[in-house]
Amino acid sequence: MKQVVQNYRSGELALLDVPVPGCKPGGVLVRTAYSLISTGTELMKVSEAGMSMLGKARSRPDQVAKVVQSVATNGVPATYRKVMGKLDSYTPLGYSLCGVVEQVGDGIDDVKAGDLVACAGNEHALHAELNWVPKNLYAPVPDSLAPRHAAFGTVGSIALQGVRQGESRLGEVALVVGLGLIGQLVAQLLTASGVRVVGADPDPARCELAERLGAAACGDPASPAVESAVAELTDGHGVDQVYLAAGGGSNQPVELAARLCRDRGRVVDIGKCRLDLPWNAYYEKELDVRFSRSYGPGRYDPAYEIEGRDYPIGYVRWTERRNLACFLDLVARGRVDVEPLITRTADFDDAVETYRRLKDGGLKAVAVLFRYPEQVAEDGPSAHAPVMSVPAVPGGARSSAPVRAARTPVRLAFVGAGNYATSMLLPHLAQRDGVELSTVVTTTALSAANAQRKFGFREATTDLDAVLGDASVDAVFVVTRHSSHAELTRKALLAGKAVFVEKPLALTQEELAGVLDAVEESGNDRLQVGFNRRFAPLLQEAGKRFGTRTGPASLRYLVNAGRLDHGSWYLQQGTEGSRFAGEGGHFVDTASWLLGADPVSVYALAPSGNEDLQVVLGYPDGSTATISYVTTGAAGFPKETLDLVADGKVLRLDDFVRSSVYDGRKRWVSSRLPKARDKGQSAELAAFVRAVRTGGPMPVPLRSLVATTTATLAVRAALAGGAPVTLAEAR
Repeated sequence: MKQVVQNYRSGELALLDVPVPGCKPGGVLVRTAYSLISTGTELMKVSEAGMSMLGKARSRPDQVAKVVQSVATNGVPATYRKVMGKLDSYTPLGYSLCGVVEQVGDGIDDVKAGDLVACAGNEHALHAELNWVPKNLYAPVPDSLAPRHAAFGTVGSIALQGVRQGESRLGEVALVVGLGLIGQLVAQLLTASGVRVVGADPDPARCELAERLGAAACGDPASPAVESAVAELTDGHGVDQVYLAAGGGSNQPVELAARLCRDRGRVVDIGKCRLDLPWNAYYEKELDVRFSRSYGPGRYDPAYEIEGRDYPIGYVRWTERRNLACFLDLVARGRVDVEPLITRTADFDDAVETYRRLKDGGLKAVAVLFRYPEQVAEDGPSAHAPVMSVPAVPGGARSSAPVRAARTPVRLAFVGAGNYATSMLLPHLAQRDGVELSTVVTTTALSAANAQRKFGFREATTDLDAVLGDASVDAVFVVTRHSSHAELTRKALLAGKAVFVEKPLALTQEELAGVLDAVEESGNDRLQVGFNRRFAPLLQEAGKRFGTRTGPASLRYLVNAGRLDHGSWYLQQGTEGSRFAGEGGHFVDTASWLLGADPVSVYALAPSGNEDLQVVLGYPDGSTATISYVTTGAAGFPKETLDLVADGKVLRLDDFVRSSVYDGRKRWVSSRLPKARDKGQSAELAAFVRAVRTGGPMPVPLRSLVATTTATLAVRAALAGGAPVTLAEAR
């Protein structure tokens, strides 16, 4: 299928061939009929992509701050690779469309194949021939509403949420500053609710259009016409509300709002304009400044948007989805007229040229629609996502792989191509001799296409079963969200593939049992979990310098994990597990490797009110490892520091940039600071590829992978019980 994309680094726009998205549970696969270009938001994004690197930095200071923090935590080279990887990737455009339901995912019962729906979301309602849309981001289209008009649903919801924030009342007067697409819809919605509207925009054509659609008066904000109209309609008191629907760097809209708003009036910011509030003017009138966040309650909440958890109507009357349905109803009943807003309807094949004309000013428009072909050649819908069932069938396991043909490359498939895969794994594999990147599988078409373009995969697809059934694929990398690791690993093992799965291997004991059942059923134990730190060169060298222990050891591992950004999927504990369940295996594995044994007991404490953890692991020889996993530390402090004490010696690791060993007589320090933090990914991947090529044992024994996973899962049981847990009980 085809999709409109842009490279944020170069500014290139393209109509790209990408795989068809899979139809996952909790949503529907929609074939697009019409999608709407947001001439404000999207063109701003397109314009930013055409800026220099300095211009991009100036336009997004929030992202610059994140880069600075990443440099402090991960070093310049790793940060540079991460940033350039993100910039030099295709990103999608679009967030408002109407289309026909092609396929219904499990758990959906309010629509069926063939139904017309309006869809929202900058990750789900894209300018693409097919989109997977979760339940709370689509709404059925009323029978009397044309598809081209239903495509306005998302931007209509944005305007509707802004009007709700203004709390307008029958008979009031409002000023709408900016009469682009959102401003025009705000003006119509206010008029439909019995509010008289004055519009302000420097474009005479937009002013004339707003007046034709019901505004009482409109004019250039720099002229006296707007002020005169406000004075006449309000008897000189000023408007009850001002809606800022303008963009750009001018502070004129904010100053105009202060001048024309009545005492204790309301100012609602809907667009993205400069907001240097003139303090005296806003203070003297005690103006109420409000912000309108996108489509309504539920926006940016993964539990609502992705997992489909609705808010009770008694507590939240107007959610994203209910706003979307309300706007569609208003258009269907003729209370809002979107047809006069359509400047141009372009064929989807002309999408790139349409964007260029809009950006260059050759096409001046309020709203532009893309019209899609009725059929897409040979692109049928994808199969459902795999069902997570784990049968328990006895069997045996083998310790080596089948004999491979001499001098044939190791063929790898990737399931998932997110940030970690593209910044920490694929750059090493793409440069390695004797490796062929065969297929990349993702649920979103564009991420697969990006990975194929950047790393040279032979094929990109959303069909996992086809990859598992491909006899030429030697190994499968599972680099998806945590909740899917165990099931995907199980399926790949049963298909006879060697498997590299990023941590965690499993989030529950039942999931872990399912993986082991697959090993027994298939006789295939060719499994590696991405516990890379034991392969880090500095830690390897320090371990050799420390030498063999004769007595018990004490190990302290401080992990300054820091707080996650709001909206991170790591926070979705209901589906993705706790943060420690997700990444704690890294630290358990590192401790166990240094101590040369698997843990036999786990004790854990957690202070109330945060995610900090103290985990104490006991080992057969009396050694202990204390992992302090904290989120409340200083951002500038190193992320990982480790001390191992035994036999009168101390091993010290400082965040993978320096290591040292003290033995009482002399001190050894890493001979040089490496150019970047090397946490062992490259060496780990080399060991895995070598094992697949030669048929030799996996880099880490399966027994150790299971012990580490069991210990990590036992932390939850230890917290719940308030007492140490032996791993025999936790298994």
